[in-house]
Formats: sequence, structure tokens, C-alpha cells
Amino acid sequence: MDLKAAIAAVRFGQGRRPGDPIPADPVAWLDSQLDPALPGPALPEDLPRDLPAIYRAFAEDTERLRAGGQGRPNQGLIVRTEMLAALTLEITANQGFRERLVAFWANHFAVARARVPYLAGHYTREAIRPHVAGRFEDMLLAVVRHPAMLAYLDNTGSVGPNSPAGQRGRRGLNENLAREVLELHTVTPASGYGQADVRAFAEVLTGWGVEGAREPYGFVFRPNAHEPGEKTVLGRTFPPGEQGGIEALRFLAHHDSTYRHLATKLVRHFVADEPPPEAVATIHGVLRDTRGDLGAATRALVRLDAAWDPPLAKFRAPHDFVVAVMRALEAPAEAADRAFGGLQYLGQPLWNPAAPIGFPDTARDWAAPEAMVRRIEWSNGIATRGAGRDAAAVAEAVLGPLCRPETLRAAARAGSARDALTLVLTSPEFHRR
Repeated sequence: MDLKAAIAAVRFGQGRRPGDPIPADPVAWLDSQLDPALPGPALPEDLPRDLPAIYRAFAEDTERLRAGGQGRPNQGLIVRTEMLAALTLEITANQGFRERLVAFWANHFAVARARVPYLAGHYTREAIRPHVAGRFEDMLLAVVRHPAMLAYLDNTGSVGPNSPAGQRGRRGLNENLAREVLELHTVTPASGYGQADVRAFAEVLTGWGVEGAREPYGFVFRPNAHEPGEKTVLGRTFPPGEQGGIEALRFLAHHDSTYRHLATKLVRHFVADEPPPEAVATIHGVLRDTRGDLGAATRALVRLDAAWDPPLAKFRAPHDFVVAVMRALEAPAEAADRAFGGLQYLGQPLWNPAAPIGFPDTARDWAAPEAMVRRIEWSNGIATRGAGRDAAAVAEAVLGPLCRPETLRAAARAGSARDALTLVLTSPEFHRR
């Protein structure tokens, strides 16, 4: 395995499985993973997977609780099956680059499954996954109109003060969704927006809610809760009604500050914690010139010299690390449950960040001493799955030229095969991508 193939697998992908084919052309291999026809998570046929079925399951749980029943069996089944299916795909499939993009954009548009447990899996499958190589405006619209985001950021109860519902005085304007879309998802404070823009955008989004008891079982626009009249956000005026919200989101999606923000985050994730300005400028230019084509930006990203040199410039977050370990040990599909537990133990629970900003993406946030000790403990426990594997062979297969001679010497001196494997899995180079 040459150096470029090794970097493609660990920096852009999620780590090699020893039996994976080695691509002759790593860039072409990465490009091929932008194909929207690639399969998503494999879900059981009887699992509630569309919004009507999910909301009916929610209603069944509600009725059971009202009748004095215990627990939430539908909720537990739905959310756990969705999570394990997603982790299984990451652990077993040879499309790590696409899965990394799904995780990146799901973290950019973070929701917490603790708040929307029924919906987190559907949200990732339907609002994020189909758009990772499409247009940013389509992803933004899908995200903001999805029940998970509307519920997570409290827009379902946001009422225009001068709307018919607002005049009755039961509820008021909620700015959470508007604020986070501006601050985190699109233009950022660098655009110069102010509190008046936040309030006006919140008014634009009034009436955007969720219907869970009947058709359409999902997004619904409620005119009686919508603030009447035109609104002005960042100097642009939008008409009243649902169409005004759509126009506002498209405007924000194509704002130059949005393109710069997205470029910075992509370069930070794939190149360096301190994004090189020239790399950011390149991706910013592609987004601007293609009107937010994420596929074009991603293809440009993998052609940046800085994305390949130096190797191992990024520290693996717990999610990256756990999946890479499972892949290195060629874990079977049923090991997804162990991976889920590992994410909980190492502080990056799947689809459950502590705040709308999502999980951090730099070494300083993940490389604290206590966190590293936990990685060693978890890796030593999971290394039992690699019983019988030669540590040096695993290192060669998954790291290739990225593996240091010091690691191989330390593994050779280990007191047991398990300890040798643990040394490889917790080596400095394995912690990086």
C-alpha cells in the first residue's frame, strides 16, 4: 500500500479493513463515493421508517403510558435500530468517505436524539444523506423543514405576535431556530447580522411546524400562527407566507459568508485544525462559482495538496477512533453494539451532542489525558476481538507506510498478543488521520 492510498483510507475514509481492496487511484476511489446511488443503512423491513409510521409508533407509546404501561418500547426499538444500522454501515462497508461526509453534515446541522429520539435516524437518512454531494440549499431546506430540527430548536411553538394565534396571547415568538440557522448553519456573525435580523428571520419562520397526529405527518405550515407582512433580513425583504421562508433560506444558502463558513469547516475537518487560508479560499471559490455544489467542493477538496501533506495532520475524534478500531479488527455487523457503547464511554455519543453547535473538530477538544486513558482502556478491552491476529500484520494492513518503526518494535516486545494489538490501536499514528 503506497502513502496516498493509506492517507485516502484514514483521512478521507474511516480507516481500512485489512481485507479491503487497495485503490490504484485513490482520488478516483474517493470521487466514486460521491455517487448518490450508494446504499444507506440496512433497516429491517418491519421497522417504522417513514414519518407516518414513526408518528403512529409515537402515538402507540403515548397511549400505553396513559394506560399505565411501562417504558417506551417503540421509541427504544426505532432509535436503537437506526443507530446500530448506521454504525454497521460504517464498520463494514467500503464507502468510508461517503459515511464521513454524512457524519460531517449531520454534525453541522446537529440535533440531539435525547430531544428527538424517534426522529434522529430518519433525519440523518432523509435530510442529510441524500444531499451530501448535492446542493447546499437543498440540504438546508430539507433540514429546516424536517420535524427533528423544528422540534429540537422549538420552532413548533413559535407564533407571530400579530398573527391570529398570537393575538389570542397563548404563545409568543421563539428565536431559537432562526438564531442557530444564522449563527451556526449559514452566514455566521461574520456577516454582520444583528438582533433585528434574528427577530425578523424568526418571524419569517413562524407557522413552520409539525403535524404528528394526522396527514401530512411531518412539516406543516400554519397560516394562523404566521406573522403577517413583509420581513427584512440582512437587507433583503421577503414576502409573508411559507414562500417567504423558502426564499429566505435560499438567500442564506447562497450568501458569500455562508460559502466562506462552509469552506472553513470543510478544510478544518479534512486538512488541519488551523485551516490554511489558501485552501479555504479555493473551496470558497468553488462553492461561490457553482452556487453551493457540495459535490464540486468535495472533489476540489480531495485535490488540494494540503489535504495530503503532511499526513496524519488531524486527530481522530472518538467516533472516528471507534469506527477505525472496529474496521481494523474486521468486526462483524453485530459488533455495532460494542461500537455504540464505545462512543458513549469516550464522550461522543452517536447523534447526541450537548448543544446545537455539534461536536468539536480539533485535537485540543479530544486529546486530554483522561480521554486518552479511556481510549487505552476501551481498546484493550476490544482487542480481545482480535485474538489470534498478528499486531504487525494489522498495522501493515491498516496503516501501511504511516506506521512508525517504534510502534512495531513496541508491539514485538509486548507480553501478549492482546497487548501487542492494543499498542498498535493506541499508537500515536492510529490516533490520527
